Order: sequence, then C-alpha cells, then structure tokens
Amino acid sequence: MEYLTTTEISRIWCISSRRIGVLCTEGRIDGAIKKGKMWLLPEDAKKPADGRYKNNKEMK
Repeated sequence: MEYLTTTEISRIWCISSRRIGVLCTEGRIDGAIKKGKMWLLPEDAKKPADGRYKNNKEMK
C-alpha cells in the first residue's frame, strides 16, 4: 500500500495540509498513521465530509 503525506493529499483534495492533520488527529480519515511528527495517509483515502454543513455528502 502506498502512503502520501499531508502536503501531497492537500493538493489532491484542495484543502490545507494543516486541516488534514486536524482530520487525522480527530480520527476522521481511515488508515492514517503517524510516523514521528508526520501523518501518512493511504493513497486511496476518501476525503471526509465537511462537518460544518448538515446536508453535505461524503466527498470523493
């Protein structure tokens, strides 16, 4: 399984790498692991829905 950093995923998902780190800390991204100070995410990880909106569906 290939893993990507928060910076690489942030380019794909169009959100900041800091926000991705927060989502990982909250446990909202399946398969995310922490190596030292860096989060690694599976390349096929799904972007979680934005919790600020009630009718927001899961993003791809």
